[in-house]
Amino acid sequence: MSEVETLYLDTSALLPYYREEPSSQKVESLLQSIRPPVLISDLTRVEFISAISKWFRMGEISESQANLLENTFFKDIRTNLFISQPLTTRHYRQAEKWLSSRKTSLRTLDALHLACCLYMGAEMVTCDTLLHNAARTFGISSNFISS
Repeated sequence: MSEVETLYLDTSALLPYYREEPSSQKVESLLQSIRPPVLISDLTRVEFISAISKWFRMGEISESQANLLENTFFKDIRTNLFISQPLTTRHYRQAEKWLSSRKTSLRTLDALHLACCLYMGAEMVTCDTLLHNAARTFGISSNFISS
């Protein structure tokens, strides 16, 4: 990891902390090795709930499991394991700037995650190769966790 002490988890790195996925052990080890809080954004919160809803609709988890995941996630926010930051106009403008540069295959929501990192002075933690590469292109410290 770089000299950046503040970490920002995008949704691809947050989800394996709550559900067994190939990168779960690496994400858990990272979170256990640092001092909280870890930054997330309001976007991360919405994407997290969206993923839980999708898992439920696809029959991958039950209603009680979905409720447990949501409750655990919001407990972790209340106990300051994660600090959620709001998106502001400057995040959207920065995302527009990067997208219009056409230098990467960056997607809309990932551009917003990167803008959050930029303005929070945080290092991106992601399991998404495209987001990691875009972060590096735009000079944002990024920790890629592979599966």
